[in-house]
Amino acid sequence: MRMTLNRRHFIGLMGAAAAMPLVARRAEAATPFNFQASWINDAEFTGYFVAADKGYYKEAGLDLNYMSGGPDVIPESTIIAGKADLTLTTPDTTITAIVEQGAPFKIIGAQYQKNPIGIVSLAKKPIREPKDLIGKTLAVPPVNVVSVEAMLKISGIDRSKVNIVPYAYDPTPLIKGEIDASLDFTTNVPFTIKQAGEEAISFLLYDFGFKIFNDTVVVTEETLKTKRKEIVAFLKASRKGWEENLKDPTAYPKQFADTWYKGTGRSIENEIYFNTAQKPLIESSKGIFSMSEEAIAANIESLAAAGIKAKRDHFDTTVLEEV
Repeated sequence: MRMTLNRRHFIGLMGAAAAMPLVARRAEAATPFNFQASWINDAEFTGYFVAADKGYYKEAGLDLNYMSGGPDVIPESTIIAGKADLTLTTPDTTITAIVEQGAPFKIIGAQYQKNPIGIVSLAKKPIREPKDLIGKTLAVPPVNVVSVEAMLKISGIDRSKVNIVPYAYDPTPLIKGEIDASLDFTTNVPFTIKQAGEEAISFLLYDFGFKIFNDTVVVTEETLKTKRKEIVAFLKASRKGWEENLKDPTAYPKQFADTWYKGTGRSIENEIYFNTAQKPLIESSKGIFSMSEEAIAANIESLAAAGIKAKRDHFDTTVLEEV
């Protein structure tokens, strides 16, 4: 879904601006802001949907253009091309782009304090910790192999003792017993497996040493300079949306069945499960999107185990101080 909030409304009212009260004039003058999501419209982005539907972006002076992601979208490419002002990524791909390609990116926040990716297995053949993977077949999306290898290294597991095969984000091979485990979002896939008649268990890579953020908020250095006010406004409105959503994770998914979630092919029960499971991974005592010095240091250390040379200056926390 691609959505430009109230854009026609603003254009249609331009001729009558002189007769409008101050509040309406401010709405008309809202600044366009393009936000590229990292995946399709599912519960992962519910906080932004709440903020949009409740008018939080409009109140912050933004005319938000929400750009849905998907398997064919590379979030970093949209901000480099100038198609988006801000996007969500993972720190491993972003920092690799900075280090190896000189990409002018800054990580300015983190939606997930704990990365939701983890090892998923069936309860009847449980894999509860890294050592249980020895001698087993683990399916991993190619982009995540370095993360799994880093987790194994941190846990003292010989990589050669785990059979890692490609994974295409489909739990069917696991359900059929063709593999022993897969790497996927622990916030979502266990529900899918249950719907297929099996019980799943999972553990986070984060809980076994690979402590990185996910859905990191990324902008280019140039956008940070030229649109700092708008970036701060976006983060404030988005934080408000997430706080509202997480008060009751079961409430808002039901409202988005025929709007934001339409066409995903997943049930609202699935989205409620997802939204509920992600709550403890997103919330922080320092506020949603926060990046503490301890968490940044943990990210740098974990990425080093994956062979990615992250530095403190790849993370900019000054924007959050204004949120």
